[in-house]
Amino acid sequence: MTDELTTGVFPAMTTPFETDGSIDHELLAENAQRLEDGGVDGLVPVGSTGESATLTHQEHVDVVETVVEAVDVPIIAGAGSNATHEALALAQGAADAGADGLLLISPYYNKPEPEGMEAHYRAIADEVDLPQIIYNVPSRTGRNIAVETAVSLASHENVVGYKAASGDLGRVSEVARRTADEEFSVLSGDDGLTLPILSVGGTGVISVAANVEPERVSNLVWSALDGDWDGAREVHRELAPLVDVLFEETNPIPVKAAMEMRGHGPGRLRSPLSELQPEHRQRLATVLEDLAGAE
Repeated sequence: MTDELTTGVFPAMTTPFETDGSIDHELLAENAQRLEDGGVDGLVPVGSTGESATLTHQEHVDVVETVVEAVDVPIIAGAGSNATHEALALAQGAADAGADGLLLISPYYNKPEPEGMEAHYRAIADEVDLPQIIYNVPSRTGRNIAVETAVSLASHENVVGYKAASGDLGRVSEVARRTADEEFSVLSGDDGLTLPILSVGGTGVISVAANVEPERVSNLVWSALDGDWDGAREVHRELAPLVDVLFEETNPIPVKAAMEMRGHGPGRLRSPLSELQPEHRQRLATVLEDLAGAE
């Protein structure tokens, strides 16, 4: 199961909302099934792209249950927090809801030192018996996971991967090199760097763009994993304009707009996120039209 959770393409799913702000579970299930049909290798609900920061604990569990019931691919549930006791509760809730693995964002806002960071992750890995991926995204958390911390955690039997979203390819390469002898994988958490991360030992991507283009992202990743680097580079270039526009505003604002444009339900957001700006909406529409014409 470990390889199934760390090899290939895993869309970081959005969470659809009804007009009253409640979760649209019917549309959530439809999107999960659409992505499965698009050839992805697993799904990641209730992460940052799923607006997890605005969901209650019960909503986290409910979303995971809906996605687990909707598809047959592995489910890696977002479950992190800046409080270790809260992260533990979310992790156990996801496990009880049927998740196959966990994606644990590093503690945000309180900016722990490396010793505290490692203790946080070890507490969850000791307590919850599921494969776990640690998630380095300093643009949201204010703190990098130190390379030494990642390498040390790789020895824990329940810590199976590292989602890299720091934008620092050198850091990613060092983690991959120093954990090569462990049962531990590095996944891209940055669509624009997926191809370079695969080239230094990465095994897949937890992807925002795959919500919109699951087939193309899968083609990129599996071409690279199969050694077809020319083919992977070609898809990388095709997807580059989409990746650029998907991050012109805070994720998931643009990707929800893109999914709406593609007919995958309304792109409603929970406050404090706001609608995509008109100039970015126009650019996004153009990029999606170009991609559709290139199929």
